[in-house]
Amino acid sequence: MTTPDLRQELQQIQTDPRIDRLVEELIGRVADKWTMLLIEILTENECCRFGELSRACTGISQKMLTQTLRAMERDGLVTRKVYPVVPPKVEYRLTDLGLGLSKAFCGVWLWAEAHHEEIAAARAAYEARQEG
Repeated sequence: MTTPDLRQELQQIQTDPRIDRLVEELIGRVADKWTMLLIEILTENECCRFGELSRACTGISQKMLTQTLRAMERDGLVTRKVYPVVPPKVEYRLTDLGLGLSKAFCGVWLWAEAHHEEIAAARAAYEARQEG
């Protein structure tokens, strides 16, 4: 299917405004780098404690990690299990919903791997045009 055909087909689809809003919210949520990185980390490790996530997600502040995990929990992407011990032990896992999203975003990584040379060439050409 050519790009114009795809555009035409998408324009003909009647969508539910509630679904449109949800998709916009979810794209905003999962498109931020911290959510994407945490999904990747939790996919690879299955279950992590807060400190493990903090160490694995280089550059994230404790506040941002907390906010991101809470938002992910609110959206049903992760579960948070608190153990009644001192010091507190808290574990995070992706839910089935989170794992499904991880699978969907795996396509982004595969696309990037397949096209990284083209992207690098396009960036180099752009930079050359900006300089000259």
